[in-house]
Parts: sequence; C-alpha cells; structure tokens
Amino acid sequence: MQIVEVQVVVNMSNTSLKTTVEWKDIPWKKIERVVYKLQKRIYRASSRGDVKAVRRLQKTLMKSWYAKLISVRRVTQDNTGKKTAGVDGVKSLSPAARLRLVKELKLSSKVNPTRRVWIPKPGTDEKRPLGIPTMKDRALQALVKLALEPEWEARFEPNSYGFRPGRSCHDAIEAIFNAIRYKAKYVLDADIAKCFDRINHEALLRKLNTFPTIRRQIKAWLKAGVMDGRQLFPTLEGTPQGGVISPLLANIALHGMEERIKQFAETLPGHSGFGKTGKRKSLSLIRYADDFVIIHQEITVVQKCREIISEWLNGMGLELKPSKTKLVHTLERYEQEQPGFNFLGFTIKQYSVGKYQTGKSTTGEKLGFKTIITPSKEKLKIHYDRIAEVITTHKAVSQVALIKHLNPIIRGWANYYATVVSKETYTELDHLMYQKLFTWAKRRHPHKSSKWIVSKYWHTIGGNNWVFATRDGSKNPFRLFHHADTPIVRHVKVKGESSPYDGNLIYWSTRLGKSPEMPSRVTTLLKRQKGKCAYCGLYFRENDVLEVDHIIPKSQGGKDEYKNLQLLHRHCHDTKTARDSSNLKYG
Repeated sequence: MQIVEVQVVVNMSNTSLKTTVEWKDIPWKKIERVVYKLQKRIYRASSRGDVKAVRRLQKTLMKSWYAKLISVRRVTQDNTGKKTAGVDGVKSLSPAARLRLVKELKLSSKVNPTRRVWIPKPGTDEKRPLGIPTMKDRALQALVKLALEPEWEARFEPNSYGFRPGRSCHDAIEAIFNAIRYKAKYVLDADIAKCFDRINHEALLRKLNTFPTIRRQIKAWLKAGVMDGRQLFPTLEGTPQGGVISPLLANIALHGMEERIKQFAETLPGHSGFGKTGKRKSLSLIRYADDFVIIHQEITVVQKCREIISEWLNGMGLELKPSKTKLVHTLERYEQEQPGFNFLGFTIKQYSVGKYQTGKSTTGEKLGFKTIITPSKEKLKIHYDRIAEVITTHKAVSQVALIKHLNPIIRGWANYYATVVSKETYTELDHLMYQKLFTWAKRRHPHKSSKWIVSKYWHTIGGNNWVFATRDGSKNPFRLFHHADTPIVRHVKVKGESSPYDGNLIYWSTRLGKSPEMPSRVTTLLKRQKGKCAYCGLYFRENDVLEVDHIIPKSQGGKDEYKNLQLLHRHCHDTKTARDSSNLKYG
C-alpha cells in the first residue's frame, strides 16, 4: 500500500501539522469546519462592506492546504461529472494522485483549453455546448470558488435564484406567486440570448473587481480557448458552460439587474404615503440564471423596463432573445398573447372566479380571481414521451424490470411538481400510463382476454384497485409508483437574503430535508438523522452530494429497509465502502 507524505498547514493560525497519511486518513471533519469558518468570516466581512478584510481572508483561504484538499475532493469525489475528461484525458484520480494534485495547486496564468462536448437540450433537437476543463483546472476553479462565493453571496440580490447555494427554482416560483397573488399584473417574460457564450470578458472582470492574482487567473480561464476535436478555437467572449466556476461568473455578470429596475421604480408616480420603499416593492424582477420576469400592474411601466434592461444588458455584451421574450397579462388576454406565462417548467395563470370562490386581499377585499400554478403542457408532454419510450423500448423485459425503470422517472417528476396544483395532471398521467402499460401487457399475451391481462398485472393494494404490481404471494409486492401518490405540499420560500454562509446550519439542513426535488427516502433519513451525516457527524450543506448507504452491506446479508439505511456524504460513503470491503477481506 502506497503511503504519501502530506503536509497539512492551517494558515488561519500559527500552528502547523505535519503528518504522513493516506487520503482516507485525512481529518476531513476538522478541515470542513476550519474552511467553513473562514468562508463565514468572508461572508460577514462582505455583508458589512469591509473590502480590506474580504481580500485578506480570501488570500488566506487561497493559500490554505485545507481549502486545497476540499477543492480536490469536490472535483474528484463529489462532482457528479467527475468521469468526464478534459483535453488531458484524465477522467478520475486515485487517492495518491489526488494528494499529488493538492501539492500542485497554484494559481497561474498558464491554463489548458477546455474540451468541447455537445449535450442534447431536453425536449428539443438542439444541442448545448459544454467546455470541460482539465482535472487540475477544475480543482483550481473549485479553490477560487471557495474564496469568491461567500463574498458574492453577501452581495447578490434577493430575487436571484439560479445556480446559488440554498436557492432553487421553487423559490423563484414562490416569489412570482407572492408578487401577483393579490393583484393581476403585466409580465415581461424574458430570456437572454446565449448568455453564457456572449458575456463580455472585460465588463465581467471590471464587475468582479477582485485582487490581481485571482483576476489574472479568471482572465486566463476565460481566454483559454476550446478544443473541438483536434481544432483549437479562441474564446473572445463568454464563460464556458461546464466549468466549476462558470455559473458563479454568470451570476456576477447579471448582478445588478434587479437594483437597476428598483431604481427606476423610485421615479414612478405613486400614492402619497408609500414613499420609495412602496414604489420599489410595486415593481418586481425575479431571475433564475438567464431567465427572468419583470412584473408590474401597468403595461407602460413594464414596456419601459424592457428598454432599460435591454440597455443594461448591452453593457455586458448581452441582449434579449426576441423569440422567447414577450409581454403578457396574468388574468386577461393581451394583444395576441393568452393570459399567463410559463417559467421554469410551470404555467402561472390567474382565473376569474365567482364571489364565493375568490380569495381576499390583505385589506379583506374580494379579489375576483385565483392564481393557479400548474406543470406546463410542454413539460407534461416531454415527461409522458419519456415514459412511453421506456415502455416501448422494454417490450421483452419482466414486469419487475419495467417497474424498476419507470419508478425513478415518475418519482422525480412528481416530486418536482408537488408544490403546485398538480393533482389533475397526476391523475391524467396515470390514466395515460395505464393505457400504455395495457398495450405493453397485451403484446406479451396476444391471445389472452383483457380481463385475464388486468387480473395478472393489476392488483388491489391499500384500497387502490388499479396498481400495476407483481403477484407473487408476498406481503410486499413490487409495485409501480403512481404520480397521484405524491402529496401536494406548499413550498416555503427561502428567507430574504439568507445564505448558507450565514452560519445557520440547522435552518439550511432543515430546508434540505424539505426540498421537493429530494427523493422521499432521502428526506426521511435527513429528518431521522437531524440533518447530519451518519459517518462524519457534520451538517449536510446545499452543495453536498448525498447517498443512501446500507449499514450492513447487502453483500453481507443486509436488508433494504429503513433500519438498515443511513444517509452519508458521497466522500464518506466512499470511505465507508472501502472499510467494509477491507473488513470483509481480512475479517
């Protein structure tokens, strides 16, 4: 077994620790706490506007051996895209190679170009270009992100939700609901054309306004070029999708949009007594990455906002995409546009209702309408087509195998839309799925009657007479999950300007357990473990990759039941699996 010497230096104090360890023996729990504590200090210094302290703390973190260890671990163990190679051809690293990479991490203006990879856009025939950096550049980007993200999390606008820790598309949808729930309004539903590909480098670097070492490093990444096959193309603009730091840079580039709109709101005529605060609240800009909406009750205001934002975007080398930018009204038809709009896969629309059905405003007045948010028809079709494709392409597999292929797809989609009015959509999908499954079963038994087929594949479970499930005489038949089995639970929007770097780990781990995108098994384990990893004891954080582990491995007779399950960080799971294998080998 190879032993690699590692010098662990705690730059935040006058102490240093020299030890000879393997990757798995590094004191990760201590390292996580030390680095997070420093990030929290950066966040607080940025919140109070102490730029000098921010820069000093960032330089300390960048030199920290602990931070370098975490950066390497994130891109070699925790990153879900770790098996994709850059131009160096490296897909994964051994523990010894990870330690060597930690020693090599040093900011430099000499970087490798990214490797062009094309991935399909869901529901379209288009493909999206990714730029995959080398493993070393990924680790360096992770290190720079550790230093920059806390600073900018303290500065980002409250209604920016995309690619930020602790914030999700469901928070953006809830913010839109809150903006229109008491009053029908006009909406500019906008999209920025090729945002990642067209950001002006010099404008971005000016806005970044960081110290020279990081500025030179980021500029080098932006100008590195991209290899498509064997041909090198220069990158004169844009930040490549696929880089660890690219989403943060894109958010920095778009930072200030909301404030520009709020400044315009202050100039609007308003009712006496409301003042600037009331005027600013009357006009909303809610952004998720490069998609955003501007909301106000007057069409002239929204039209003017379109001009203002177009001008603002020009300063970053960007422009609105005409085909995906439109003006609509939430309740009534506007020109050629139907009421309502789609955003992040949801349809947001208001409906006129009778006097006994209507809700009330904050002053007790009847509204005359209801705001209803549902899954969009486009996303519904994409999801059904995916289910139909799975059923069609698995004609010869067993019922159990088909259910295993379908359940994760159904659960994931149903969980995503479980925060809005989805029950009718779920019921419709289950009906369509029944028809598709019946065709699948009929093809397997062409000479059997419909009654025989139904009695073989559909059974009564828990009071439901139409459950696609196995009939093997056991108490726990293997069954297909229904969309309608998913309970509808209203999402609670993240608090104002809260951030995972504010130190309130209990709040953030609790929110993680209530995320609509989390599988039910994971949320159950999160609650049972009170938001902490069962292996290292640290609170789970937004960027962590979580994995369900069998306490007694299935290979050693462990059962797939809750009392034998625990939730771990991916890197903790790796360590525990290696330990279990070692115990099995030598025990």
